[in-house]
Amino acid sequence: MTSFVLTVDCTSRRGIVAAISAFLAESGCNITDSNQFDDQLTGKFFTRITFRSETGSTLEALREGFAAIGAEFEMDWAIHDSAQRMKVLLMVSSFGHCLNDLLYRWRIGALPIDIVGVVSNHLTYQKVVVNHDIPFYHIKVTKQNKAEAEAQLISVVEETGTELVVLARYMQILSDSLCQKMSGRIINIHHSFLPSFKGANPYKQAFERGVKLIGATSHYVTADLDEGPIIEQDTVRITHSQSAEDYVSLGRDVEAQVLARAIHAHIHHRVFISGNKTVVFPASPGSYASERMG
Repeated sequence: MTSFVLTVDCTSRRGIVAAISAFLAESGCNITDSNQFDDQLTGKFFTRITFRSETGSTLEALREGFAAIGAEFEMDWAIHDSAQRMKVLLMVSSFGHCLNDLLYRWRIGALPIDIVGVVSNHLTYQKVVVNHDIPFYHIKVTKQNKAEAEAQLISVVEETGTELVVLARYMQILSDSLCQKMSGRIINIHHSFLPSFKGANPYKQAFERGVKLIGATSHYVTADLDEGPIIEQDTVRITHSQSAEDYVSLGRDVEAQVLARAIHAHIHHRVFISGNKTVVFPASPGSYASERMG
């Protein structure tokens, strides 16, 4: 039986769940997992439902049939085929810990995505990427060619059919126009020392101040640098006995784990953007054991 995911974002009102349930039952579908959230502050309702068709309903037929309900409740809705892998473009600069982690998770099947390519402004990881039989795009970025470089990036996105861009420690700022064009489809990762420790060597700065927690934040990219809606965060505790090098090592580990969890949530349609925040539903039981890997 084919499995599907229904996501709904709309103004909260009576009858939404009943209408969805009735439609699925009448369409010969069986609900396998369901999450919902009624935000009392915004008056918004969010739900994510996974279901199986027991009568062979197609994705097109389900979408066509649900359209009337979506219109009635003024929903922002989507139905996805669970077997359809999202096309993801990775971007990296000089630090490869997140890239290598994602490639490993992808290779063992823990991160079910189609990596359509890796873009970098350096050649450092070209061999690593090519050895995985993944296209590598070297787009050099300078002060003089930023517009041209971004045009090349947009061309890669369009030619590969990219649905999600992941900045796996890509250290170049994307333009406002690109952020708006791909709103909700670019994910970034960075340490959580901001705004206290900016610029070069933030881990060294944290070490010199005796910080006791190292964290990482993964968020959607917006025109406001590092201020997009947060998807995932985590921390690791450290002690006075650890060195500045330990800070860096632990920081890179937590960055890699947080980014992988954020991507997993996005590709499985568990994230809803609500203003400057997100609603993130938990993973279904047994769906992502690697969220606890490390």
